[in-house]
Order: sequence, then C-alpha cells, then structure tokens
Amino acid sequence: MVVGGAVRDALLGLEPKDVDWLVADARVAAEDLASRLGGSVFALDEVRGHWRVLTGERTIDLITQQGTLKTDPEARDFTINAIALREDGLFDPLGGMRDLAAGELVACSESALLDDPLRGLRGVRFVATLPLSWSDATRDQARRAATAIGNNALPMPAHERMRDELIHVLLAARPGDALLDAHDLGWLALWLPSLVEGEGIRQGGLHHLDVLHHQLEAVQRLATAFPEADVALRLATLLHDVGKPATRTRGPLGRVQFHGHAELGARLAERDLRRLRFDRATIVRVGLLVGWHMIPLPRSGRATRRFVHRRREALPDLLSLMLADREAARGRLATVASRRHYRESVGHILSVLHASPPLEPLLDGETVMALLGLAPGPRVGQALRFVEEARAVGDLTTVAEARDALLAYAEKQGWRESAEPDEARVRTSD
Repeated sequence: MVVGGAVRDALLGLEPKDVDWLVADARVAAEDLASRLGGSVFALDEVRGHWRVLTGERTIDLITQQGTLKTDPEARDFTINAIALREDGLFDPLGGMRDLAAGELVACSESALLDDPLRGLRGVRFVATLPLSWSDATRDQARRAATAIGNNALPMPAHERMRDELIHVLLAARPGDALLDAHDLGWLALWLPSLVEGEGIRQGGLHHLDVLHHQLEAVQRLATAFPEADVALRLATLLHDVGKPATRTRGPLGRVQFHGHAELGARLAERDLRRLRFDRATIVRVGLLVGWHMIPLPRSGRATRRFVHRRREALPDLLSLMLADREAARGRLATVASRRHYRESVGHILSVLHASPPLEPLLDGETVMALLGLAPGPRVGQALRFVEEARAVGDLTTVAEARDALLAYAEKQGWRESAEPDEARVRTSD
C-alpha cells in the first residue's frame, strides 16, 4: 500500500519524488528492495519501523504497519500524508483529501507534532512549498514542539534531518517568508542560532530592518532575482551578516559600526553548517562568500580587472549575494539612484568576467625558481600571483614581459641579494 507524499503530490498534479510503502516488516522489505535495485538502505527510525532505500535520485521509504488500517494513518504527521492508495482505490480515513482541497495543513492527531519533533519543521516546509496554510491547532502544536525542544523536554531532531528540511525551505520560491514563519514558531533558533542573534540589532544608514530581518529579506531578494541560485549561495546570503551582533560598536559620532563582521560571520556560518552536517564543499563555499561580501566594488577599469582576477573563484555568486544585500537595504541612505548605480557597477564587473576567461599561466613554478634562484616555498606562489595579476590588469602580455617584470619585483622584495638565477634551468624551461 502506497501512503504519504507520493499520493499527496499525485493528487496535486505534481510528479511524486518520494514513495512511502506500508509493509509488514520494513527492514526486511527495505533490504530486499535495495538488493534488487542496487541501492543503499538505512534506518530512519528503528523504533517506529521506518527504513529508507536510496537508488540514484529516487527515495523509497518503507514503514512497518504497526496497527490497523485506522490506527496507522493516525500515527502519521499530517492528514494530507495519511491518504493511501490500495488495490481497491484511495483510502482516506482522516479527511486528507478534504484538507488538501481546502489548502489547510492539519495534524493527524493532537500529539502528532510532539511524537516526532522534526514534524514541526516538515510543516514549515510543506507550507513553504505546497499550496497550504497552517490550521490554527496544528500551528500551535508546531510552536509547542519547538518550545519543548528548547527546554530539553523533547530531544533535538537529528542534525542531518534538520539540514535536509532547511535545504527544502531554502529552495522554495519565497524562502524568506518560510524562514520568518519558522522564526515565529521558535524553530529558527534551533536551526541556525547565530542567525537569530541578529533580532533587534538596529543598523541605520542604508538599512531599514534589524540584522535578522535584513538577512531574511536578502535571501528572499536573491531567490526572486536569481531563482537558479544553489543551496550554498542561498545559505551565504541568509547568513552574510551573522557576525554583526558580536562586532557592533559606535563610532566617535555615535554611528553604529560592525567592523570585521564579514570575517567573523564566515567563521560563525561555517560553525553552524558543520553542526547541521553540511558537506565540506558547501561549508567552504559559504565561508568564502560571507567573508568577501563587504569587499568594495571597483571604480575603474584597471581595478575591475584586478577584482575579477582576485575573486574569480567566487564569481558570479559573490556579486549575486552583494546585489541581494543591497536590494534588501531600504534605509534613508539607500536611494533609488544609489541602487541603480550599484547594479550598473555589478554589470560592468560581469562583462569583464565574461570577456576574460581564465588563461594558461605565463610562467610556471619551475621557471620562477630558476629565474630567481628560489627554493620551493611561499615566495614562488607569491611570484606567480604577482605575474598573473599584472597580466590581468594589462601590465604585461608575453612571457618575456613577465620575466622582466618578475625580476624587477624580486629586486624590490630583496629576494635576489644572495642568489643568482640558474641560467641553464631558465633556458630549458623556455
């Protein structure tokens, strides 16, 4: 018997992604299915008899039937997920089809969202991604579950499961609204505690919102302007100012300042994502984008080429984050003209980025060591970076020019006072 999301999505005219099967013994059935399909199997909840099989992009959940056809649906989370497809047709003992037609998210029982603490987050996800609104009683359950977890009266859901729900919400059409809903229910503090610390931290100047709500607005702006934005970019935009609460000071004239918040924010964002068990590539990417989001935009053609060269690994995502950040700021100093100028500056950087694809280096490490008489070490990397940046801004274009420029640079750095170049090695590297 098929139950849950697959039946619900089919009734909504959506392509089912996850399939839940109600079986006599979920573990045995899952292991057999994984063997047949060449997939992997693991337990979601051994106590409740909930097992999962993964085969490529397909997810198949198997649930052990614990009771009767009446009591099993009552043990599920929401009525829209308690609709079953049997051989003789649809089975809907809790009125899930009625609630689906009414666009209302209703818990299967008075304790459904307390029985499995993660269900409150699942509710946030369903409201964000499906044409549904909370019923009052179910929303109250979700709030009580979050409070109970915060008070240690209920266990914290597994971090991996919380991460997966966060990803679903971030990829929704309006993630800012969904995360605000989570915050109102008390779930955002459990998800991303560093983010919630920004509530009530006023900024002034360009900003009309406190730090928390500015970040929620920024990720909403990002999703609207760049719907193709991936999870890492959305996370970085959501967390770009988490370093502000700890760095807030007042300058000599009383103006609020947040010096160093980008660098601290990168570390805090990485910490929160590690706790949620995000993969290393995502964590590193988010940290890079958060740490660089305050870099000033260049004002000249030469500076623009240098900007593209130095930040290429983060582009164009960094520019998307910076645009979302600026568009989410509508304070007294954020004029229409200033926002238009900012967009034009970003556009100019993008044109340079697209017009200057990465090129093969003019010199390699062996050539640099031979030319300057250097041993392997950090100076070789510094020399290579000098050459490629000089090339990027247009100061040199050929190997000969690169060598001449590097020799002059090394003299200024004092690298060649006691070392002569190995001319033989230089010739063999030509």
